[in-house]
Amino acid sequence: MTLRLSVIGTGYLGATHAACMAELGFEVIGLDVVPEKVELLNSGKVPFFEPELEEVLQRNIATGRLTFTTSFAEAAEFADIHFICVGTPQQSGSYAADLSQVFGSVESLAPYLSATDLVVGKSTVPVGTAEKIAEMLAVSAPGVEVAWNPEFLREGFAVQDTLEPDRLVVGVRSPGAEVKLREVYASMIERNIPFLVTDFPTAELVKVAANSFLATKISFINAMAEVCEASGADVVQLAEAIGHDTRIGNRFLGAGLGFGGGCLPKDIRAFMARAGELGAEEALTFLREVDQINLRRRSHTVDLARKELGGELRGKTICMFGATFKPDSDDVRDSPALDVAVALANAGATVVVHDPKGTVNAERVYPTLTYSTDVLEAAIDADLIIHATEWMEYREIDPAELSKVVSQKNIIDARNKLDVASWRAAGWNIRALGRPTA
Repeated sequence: MTLRLSVIGTGYLGATHAACMAELGFEVIGLDVVPEKVELLNSGKVPFFEPELEEVLQRNIATGRLTFTTSFAEAAEFADIHFICVGTPQQSGSYAADLSQVFGSVESLAPYLSATDLVVGKSTVPVGTAEKIAEMLAVSAPGVEVAWNPEFLREGFAVQDTLEPDRLVVGVRSPGAEVKLREVYASMIERNIPFLVTDFPTAELVKVAANSFLATKISFINAMAEVCEASGADVVQLAEAIGHDTRIGNRFLGAGLGFGGGCLPKDIRAFMARAGELGAEEALTFLREVDQINLRRRSHTVDLARKELGGELRGKTICMFGATFKPDSDDVRDSPALDVAVALANAGATVVVHDPKGTVNAERVYPTLTYSTDVLEAAIDADLIIHATEWMEYREIDPAELSKVVSQKNIIDARNKLDVASWRAAGWNIRALGRPTA
């Protein structure tokens, strides 16, 4: 292979993309502006938890195909294709995306680029961003082309999703850019993974449209959970029944505490903001309700906890099973579990949080909560347990063993993943969201 790649930004997306492109046989250099992160990556350590990633990283550092730097000049001199993988967080005080890292990385890279280079965006951005980057580079680095290649990674499955994606989307303006990206992804194309070629705005919209659809589906079933709670129906049985309809399908129909993380919440909000800028605000007004349904599941869980404890949270001890927004991750950004934990603590409860991987990050954000690395220790003297993140460890815990350490045998299954019958058989009062009679 003659092409050499750089990856700008080494968060979840960038570190995974760099390691996996090296795994495909390319020579890759990753860049980050934080020296400590670069040093850690060069030593074969990943600064976050992602299954399989550290092994891929170490294997490719050992072969010499993968290295990391803080120098834009070094990255530009080394590589022919440059993937922009920096963060696009929500702006403070606004729904809009903060694109300072995207434009800043392009500005820093531009003086060192060669006219034959290709800059490929992978970050999730508002539609129109690729056009702006192309305009920037036309002035600062004439001849350099731009393409957009959105990512579709799921935390906890990022390596798998990079090496075995369900589709590849590339927004290009020239046959040359398409040819280069076909060379990058040749091994995947040979395995018949769909390779879809679009224009810039379509490629940019694919990611936010997909995330908005998934968020809508999750919020739909949680809206049904609200109706089930009011009517005495069972949302799990409801989801199973409608999921058999092939037009609907059963994926993303798990009612519970709702979605969080660094993608879905901020992406649908940024999408709404950009639609407003484009004069298409009315097209996405439904996403406001999607967002509100999702947030209501958190406040509803707090209300249910209060009800289960006799109407008073002050002076009660509550154990949270989970801190991360999803299992197989240490990511606590916009975590429903932590939002509930903080609300309970603010209401006067003593809250002890356990998570297999996320307690360090959680404590950094919310140092006033109590944390434990041992699940049974976390539950000592608890009046209530809330199952808030569906780690397998919680599904497999023995309710009889847990009974020995708690003060009261009350549990709320906020993810609808526990075996209600086995918990009841062990003497527990168990409540599940959207299942008032389960």
